[in-house]
Amino acid sequence: MGKLIVFEGTDGSGKSTQFRMLTERLQAAGRDFRRLQFPRYEEPSSALIRMYLGGAFGGAPEDVNAYAASLFYAVDRYASYAQDWGRYYRAGGLVLSDRYTTSNAVHQAAKAPPEARRAFLSWLSDLEYGKLGLPEPDLVILMHMPLAQCLELLRRRTDGGGAPPDIHEKDAAYLETCRRAALEAAAFYHWTVIDCAPGGVVRPAADIAAEIDTHIQCCLED
Repeated sequence: MGKLIVFEGTDGSGKSTQFRMLTERLQAAGRDFRRLQFPRYEEPSSALIRMYLGGAFGGAPEDVNAYAASLFYAVDRYASYAQDWGRYYRAGGLVLSDRYTTSNAVHQAAKAPPEARRAFLSWLSDLEYGKLGLPEPDLVILMHMPLAQCLELLRRRTDGGGAPPDIHEKDAAYLETCRRAALEAAAFYHWTVIDCAPGGVVRPAADIAAEIDTHIQCCLED
């Protein structure tokens, strides 16, 4: 089998930026890898995700329970693995993913009461890695950013002409719950947490990238 490295983080955490920077560094180094990004909005397998995020099943995230919403995303990942990158991974390839099962662990676990989250996380692992047969990541990097800094980054993205906020990004209270759920999931699954704004001060992107590179190198050498 190959290696699967996943980047995770709440909306506005800088995750996609760091993921892009890493892929650019690996390309410059001549490293062979496959790049994934979930959800795959352009694919038919994401139809229910698009309906959900667009508010077709309700205007708030909690209008669709954690288990139902998780299935929407899991189906898209299964289709991707079966049609796109599974053979490459099984042949020993390096796969980098911007979001994965880990996003269900963050955004959907946040809908469950705190006392029910461990049961949900166990169910999620069994669903995607057990029942669906998707590979477990070798390394999950969680980009942790405080809520205030996340909201500011999201505002800059929208003001700069980026995509309008979906039902997750519009709800600050939900984003804060997701941040807390992400840290719980990180402890449960033993993810690697990158503190992007210690004391509320956002670290330089290059400084964060250097820390990420250390973890990537250790994973690839293991």
